[in-house]
Amino acid sequence: MQLKHMKTLLTPQDGAAKITAIAWAPNNNKLAVCTVDRVILLYDENGERRDKFSTKPADAKYGKKSYTVKGLAFSPDSSKIAVGQTDNIIYVYKIGDDWGEKKVICNKFVQQSAVTCMQWPPDNSIVFGLADGKVRIANVKTNKSSTVYGTDSFVVSLASNASGKGVLSGHADGSIVRYFFEDEGTGESQGKICTHSCPPYALSWAGNSIMAAGCDKRIIVYGKEGRIVQQFDFTRDPEEHEFTTAANSPSGQSVVIGSYNRLRVFNWGPRRGMWEEAKMKEIPNLYTITALSWKKDGSRLVAGTLCGGVELFDCCLRRSIYKNKFEMTYVGLSQVIIKNLSSGTRVVLKSHYGYEIDEVKILGKDRYLVGHTSDTLLLGDLITNKLSEVPWQNTGGNEKFFFENETVCMIFNAGELSLVEYGANEVLGCVRTEFMNPHLISVRLNERKQLNVEDNKKMAYLVDLKTISIMDLIMGFNMATVTHDSKIDWLELNETGHKLLFRDKRLKLHLYDIDTQTKTTILNYCTYVQWVPQSDVVVAQNRGNLCVWYNIDSPERVTMFPIKGDIVDLDRVEGKTDVIVNEGVTTISYTLDEGLIEFGTAIDDGDYSRAVAFLETLEKSNETEAMWKTLSKLSLEAKQLHIAERCYAAMGDVSKARYLRSVNKAAENAKKEIGGDGTSHYVVRAKLATLNKQFKEAEAVYLEQNNIDEAMEMYQLLHKWDESIQVAEAKGHPELENLRRNYYQWLMETGQEEKAGDLKENEGDYHAAINLYMKAGLPARAARLATSREELMTNQDIIQRIAAALIKGEFYERAGDLFEKIGNSQRALECYRRGKAYRRAVELARNVYPQDVVKLEEEWGDYLVSQKQMDAAINHYIEAGISLKAIDAAISSRQWNKAVQIVELQDPAVASRYYHKIAKHYSGINDYETAEKYYVRADMPREAIDMYTTAGKWEAAHRLAITCMKPEDVAVLYITQAQQMESQGKFREAERLYITVEEPDMAITMYKKQRQYDHMVRLVKHYHPDLLGDTHLHLAKELESETSLRQAEHHYTEAGDWKAAVNMYRVHDMWDESYRVAKAHGGVTAAKQVAYLWAKNLGGDSAVKLLNRFGLLEAAIDYAAENCAFDFAFDLAKSGMKNKMPDIQLKHAMYLEDEGKFALAEAEFIKASKPKEAVLMYVHNQDWDSAQRVAEQYDPDSVSDVLVGQARFAFEQKEFQKAEAFLLRAQRPELAIKYYKNAEMWQDALRVCKEYIPNKLEALQDEYEREVLSRGTKGAESLISQAREWEASGEYTRAIDCYLKVTPKQTSDGHLLEQSWTKAAELSAKFMGVRKAMEVTKLVCPRLIEVGRFSAAAELYLSADMIKEAIETFIEGEEWDKAKRVAKEMDPRYERYVDEKYKEFLKDQGKAESLIAVDVIAALDMYVNRGQWDKCIENAEKQGYKVLHKYVALYATHLIKENNIQKALDLYVSHGAPANQQNFNIYKRICMELFSAPDTDKPETYKIWAGLRDMLLDLTENLAKSSEAKSPQHEEFETLLLIAHYYACRSACLGQQALETLSAKLSISLLRHTEIIPADKAFYEAGIAAKREGLDNMAFVFLNRYLDLTEAIEEGSLDMLDNSDFQETDIPFEVPLPERQLVSEDKKEEVKEWVLAVSMDQKVEQILDMDERDTYVGSLVALNTGIRSLPCVISGYPVLRNKLEFKRPGKAANKDDWNKFLMATKMSHSSECQDVLKFIGQWCGATPSPSYSFQ
Repeated sequence: MQLKHMKTLLTPQDGAAKITAIAWAPNNNKLAVCTVDRVILLYDENGERRDKFSTKPADAKYGKKSYTVKGLAFSPDSSKIAVGQTDNIIYVYKIGDDWGEKKVICNKFVQQSAVTCMQWPPDNSIVFGLADGKVRIANVKTNKSSTVYGTDSFVVSLASNASGKGVLSGHADGSIVRYFFEDEGTGESQGKICTHSCPPYALSWAGNSIMAAGCDKRIIVYGKEGRIVQQFDFTRDPEEHEFTTAANSPSGQSVVIGSYNRLRVFNWGPRRGMWEEAKMKEIPNLYTITALSWKKDGSRLVAGTLCGGVELFDCCLRRSIYKNKFEMTYVGLSQVIIKNLSSGTRVVLKSHYGYEIDEVKILGKDRYLVGHTSDTLLLGDLITNKLSEVPWQNTGGNEKFFFENETVCMIFNAGELSLVEYGANEVLGCVRTEFMNPHLISVRLNERKQLNVEDNKKMAYLVDLKTISIMDLIMGFNMATVTHDSKIDWLELNETGHKLLFRDKRLKLHLYDIDTQTKTTILNYCTYVQWVPQSDVVVAQNRGNLCVWYNIDSPERVTMFPIKGDIVDLDRVEGKTDVIVNEGVTTISYTLDEGLIEFGTAIDDGDYSRAVAFLETLEKSNETEAMWKTLSKLSLEAKQLHIAERCYAAMGDVSKARYLRSVNKAAENAKKEIGGDGTSHYVVRAKLATLNKQFKEAEAVYLEQNNIDEAMEMYQLLHKWDESIQVAEAKGHPELENLRRNYYQWLMETGQEEKAGDLKENEGDYHAAINLYMKAGLPARAARLATSREELMTNQDIIQRIAAALIKGEFYERAGDLFEKIGNSQRALECYRRGKAYRRAVELARNVYPQDVVKLEEEWGDYLVSQKQMDAAINHYIEAGISLKAIDAAISSRQWNKAVQIVELQDPAVASRYYHKIAKHYSGINDYETAEKYYVRADMPREAIDMYTTAGKWEAAHRLAITCMKPEDVAVLYITQAQQMESQGKFREAERLYITVEEPDMAITMYKKQRQYDHMVRLVKHYHPDLLGDTHLHLAKELESETSLRQAEHHYTEAGDWKAAVNMYRVHDMWDESYRVAKAHGGVTAAKQVAYLWAKNLGGDSAVKLLNRFGLLEAAIDYAAENCAFDFAFDLAKSGMKNKMPDIQLKHAMYLEDEGKFALAEAEFIKASKPKEAVLMYVHNQDWDSAQRVAEQYDPDSVSDVLVGQARFAFEQKEFQKAEAFLLRAQRPELAIKYYKNAEMWQDALRVCKEYIPNKLEALQDEYEREVLSRGTKGAESLISQAREWEASGEYTRAIDCYLKVTPKQTSDGHLLEQSWTKAAELSAKFMGVRKAMEVTKLVCPRLIEVGRFSAAAELYLSADMIKEAIETFIEGEEWDKAKRVAKEMDPRYERYVDEKYKEFLKDQGKAESLIAVDVIAALDMYVNRGQWDKCIENAEKQGYKVLHKYVALYATHLIKENNIQKALDLYVSHGAPANQQNFNIYKRICMELFSAPDTDKPETYKIWAGLRDMLLDLTENLAKSSEAKSPQHEEFETLLLIAHYYACRSACLGQQALETLSAKLSISLLRHTEIIPADKAFYEAGIAAKREGLDNMAFVFLNRYLDLTEAIEEGSLDMLDNSDFQETDIPFEVPLPERQLVSEDKKEEVKEWVLAVSMDQKVEQILDMDERDTYVGSLVALNTGIRSLPCVISGYPVLRNKLEFKRPGKAANKDDWNKFLMATKMSHSSECQDVLKFIGQWCGATPSPSYSFQ
């Protein structure tokens, strides 16, 4: 924050005129300034002075100058101002809300000492300090003041905290005292907190810091407990003076301290947690700052000076305009002022936590504001000025805000809906939902006042498309869940939140009563529905009917009106409710019965008398009857009995009306006796309880009054004899026995033998009871009684009688139970089967007839199927091994997942019969990918294609179709559909289909037909870019023919043929447009051409004027002449530019020459004064006579040119003598020489030169020689011919020189060169001396080598006895055999040299295959260097174990660097893992990389883990045979092997649903190895596995540990890790900290959400599961005994009791886990599980027999 000077409010005076006090009003509209004259000036917020008033002394007799004002403070409502004076008094003036109101003293507080400083915190009394050291408060309501605390030192300053609930006082002795009016829960202490080094005249309480300064020129920052946390020392600044006053911003994030000429600014840096000094504001001649006040919204600071000046400063960080409607002023990091530019209203948005506000937006029709900080979200309603700040994690700005509800903001982010009530600083509620349509969420917050209900906040939302959840937002629990059979498209709660309306996709309207949790369908074909505001009346539309429910409690009673249109709105204004119906052209209003609506309002208000009065005015109808019923219920609950009686009478319920009449009479009598309304009398209360069927309550009322007889009589009247007898028994009534006899007699008379039997049973007469039960036809009761009494069970007669009766009554299960208890198992089983009691039958058969269990299970399944309980039958069929029936039952019960699981286990031939049904199901639920999979498995791909086609998923259909349909069939299918869409106007969809089958031309044709040329061009550009230009031209021509010239121009220009557009406009005589197009696209030149044509079209003076206008007259003349329009050119030149006539004539002559009109051309040349051109014309046309004539007549200098022309023609005709004669006549012999040279007639050229130019003869001869040498092959042949001539004449030296002159410059024929140079060497050897022959050889051989004739060069070297040079030559020519043979035969010393060179050659050439025969290691190294690892390994394998593993290690190291760990592992799996110590790091690195690899907890990763496991097994076996046996390295690799085995076993288990428990155990067992494997990944996998298996306690502990580890990874330290959960386990505490997190962020967020949710669940505890040792179930070491158990090789859990041992010591398994694994392997035939068993056999010794072991 920086200060910016805005204006001077009060001009300073020349002398001292101290501003004694300044104060801003809390509403930001007023500023009070007290001058040295004790006058208070009032300014508005813009700094304009609006009012003033004078203060008065405490006693007038001392005069007006007897005091000074030391403090000003506004009241919290800004209507009063308190003035603290040194004459021991405080006055409170009422200044009103408006300017100019009369100032009245409304309070005065007389003190014992001078007032020195003052504050008026919000919600508190005035706080002030006195010269005697006391701090007191003044209560304006009671007009009394009291002492808060006292000190012995003068109070120099006061400061309050941001809330105003705490105050600081600074004293002259430097002490600073803190006091709290209310406990804010901060835990900060009260009293003296520190002693400053000098009187703290400048004192500020900003946030958690206290800033104090004074005359020592030091500013000290104290912490909340008085400890110095920062110092700013300005004692060395000679310009600095004492600090006099301080003010902090309302947000507490900035402090300004005043001194001489300076304002020092300090800002709180939240990131560093320190105060930072900003740029100081220094104003020369300002003098000492005596008063400071900060505007309550933080936007302005006012400073008063010693000389009476008042300066206004702007404090904002930045200011911006939003949407040209709002001004946003950032007055601090955490405070923003939003001002509506149109209305002038302002809202101060502030973060209460002091967070920096990043961004503020105005949304929701410019009514709602949204702001973000790092940890919170700010929301507000600009109309109601309600602001909220709620904790909010940074979500990257992905939230969506919905403002349809005026009381609450709905925020949707990542599938979670959060509700924030405006004005509340907590999130009202959070739910998970994917549906954010405002019509699918209804929130009601206290929208209508209800009787006895203070707070009512409810919400309804969609959990999924068919499920509604209704939530109480206050208590945070789910009130109800509504499941529906169809998709829901609209829902809304009523205003009281008791009823819910919702509509489904079938347009059925349903009502849900939340209190009774009942659902009712109230309307079909509903197209509109709405609650009437402020009532529970519902308005809906059903086709042509307006439907109104005036009493929604009786949904069957609906009022209907026929309407012609559609309801568009519902309007309720001033007691009138109108339904707006749009009938096409007109809009009609239907007014509802306001009286019926008003009834509901009266009910909600609890005014039942008004409701009765209203109902009595209405005629009886369905609606009124429902209202009477509602009112009767409510009035009875409210004990308004007269109203209830009237209601029942109106409904015709005579019995209740009469009963209530008797109750009312009783109440009247009681009223006379005890007073009141009589309803509290016990008789009235008992009768009302009886009416409500609350008999126990009525009994209690009677018994409270000791009226036992009345209670018994009540029960007897109701024929509740049992209850009457119970009362008599409880109270010891003397008539108890008579009552029982009467009761028994009554039961027998009324034929209630069952009740009589109960009575006898209770009395202990069991035989009589059994006889009565049998008489009553209740053999089951008799059986129950008989089986409960041992003495009855021995009575065979009774038992047989009961059993016969049970069988006769078809109570087979009870009969079976009876037979089972008497030991007759066969009869019991028969009865159970006849009674379909298969559970009992199976239990009995398991114990007695185990061979019948399977058959019974199948019968049970068949029975359940017959009862349509398909889902229950599935498991029984599985138990019976009848898979096909199980599949049929699963499909019939729509248990598709279970059906899929069973089908997957069947043979493909069997399974294929069911895939179609399964696919059809998944297609029905829109899971198209799964449906496709099963259609394909069922060999019915066409159905899958049809499915995708019906769903409009053409890409998917096409993808599948191309794999199983002929291309032409696919094309026909898509084209047909596209044509249908085209006919429906769905052109983009049709285009997509055409493109899919690669028929873009049809899409192009479609768009052309529809005249959608842009789309047509787009497709052509994409699919036929080569035809784009032609398309544009075609469209342009069509549009031109339709006179759509502008569009045609566009297409011409897009085609790059702008000239056609120009011509189009020319044809239509639109020259202006033609000129525009030409200038825009063709540039200046084209524009000139069009201007020329335009002028030519005009002709005459008009053309000249036009061309002059464009400045193109001369250019047009030139252009006309160039384009042979000579008449037009002559016309233009004659009219406007005569000096151009010669040029035009010249061009005309040249034109005539081209046309062959030579005579006319000659005349024009002569007119243009160009006779030479005429001469040249005739020369060019070989009219030598005419040329001679014109030259002699008009241009004698041209005569020689004519002769030269004749000579040139003669040369061309091969008439050399004639040509020579012409040139000599023209005195041009040099031309004759030149022509002879060009004709290669050198002899004639030399002759002429010798005769006419002898001085040039020598140069010509030299040129002739050079020419011979430069002729290439012909020149070389000439030299060779010459050499042969020398050779023939015996001139061998010259012949040799001549042969040697033949070089590659003359010829590229290598054979010719070789022949020439070899000949030179032969001649020198034959006819010259040895020395000369050697020189020639040394000269010739390098030449031969240069042209690649190595053999010839080597042969010459050999002939000269130069052996080494010959060998070198053979090597250079790569003729190794010849080189070796020469070295071997002629000089064996060079054999080794040749071999070395051959190796180097093979290495350089990369011919490893050849090098192997020479040097194996070098060849292998070459393969390594070239990256041909496979060949390297393949050849190394042939060289033995040691060589192989050297290169395997190198390859593995390379693969690890390339991060190809899998391939490195495969390498060692294939070639074995030797126990070489130098390889140990490679093995460990492979292990660690795989342990850290992501997503390895899947069945698909089994191959990886099995490979790692097998490699480590091979390694450990090799180590056991080596010297490293039993070493630490050996033990470490044994541990790694165990871990790898656990991982492999877990992957195998994950592939089998039956083994998921074992996979979870393995994940948990791996935790004891977290000192090796990554801890965060291990705890995550263990937690997820435990959660999957329902082990919520352990899942909670493990996932909590995972989250702690992720935080430790981020911080880089384990110091903060809490190990208390794992104190008594073998899970290590000290684990290596991974460099990075190995679990993805989205999975981490899911874990966070689950842990947070579970932590709120009372049922889940943060403890680990314990076993029989009272030890954590996964711990190998027992807590109490210290005994270490072996880990199970299948689950990793400790092996305790049921131990299964292997041959290898130290290896064991839990029998239960072993048997489960064996069974799953046997049932599933899983290759992975079989591999695990095979491995265990290798590792642990012989595997126990793969069968169940129960011993």
